[in-house]
Amino acid sequence: MDGRAFSWGDKLSFQDMQKNELAFIRQKLLSWGPTYEIEVHGRLVAVVKKKLFTFLRCKFTVDVPGPDDLEAQGSFLDHEYAFERQGREVAQVSKRWFSWTDTYGVDIADGEDDVLILASAVVIDMVCHQESQRS
Repeated sequence: MDGRAFSWGDKLSFQDMQKNELAFIRQKLLSWGPTYEIEVHGRLVAVVKKKLFTFLRCKFTVDVPGPDDLEAQGSFLDHEYAFERQGREVAQVSKRWFSWTDTYGVDIADGEDDVLILASAVVIDMVCHQESQRS
């Protein structure tokens, strides 16, 4: 991850080990609730948004073009949650087995967009950490 300093809102370059940009994450400033856009090669591939009015749970929607939206839900405080598409689990995110700060295990089903799910998990972590730092 490479963050952009001195800018309005969060901006991150999601990179591989050779510093090639895989995705660019940008916070949308004028929206209701935390909202981030994910771009790949300059093309918008998803909008990640925290649902504001949920009962006793935190949920995120990953809005992708077409009917294949994802929803992330679970225990965000315990860093244990899953991505689902149309009720089918497609990825799990867990901090349970990792003792280092900000270290996660992410298990993604075959055939899923790894970069999209990993970038979405980064957004969710940023949003959850910002909220926990305010309290």
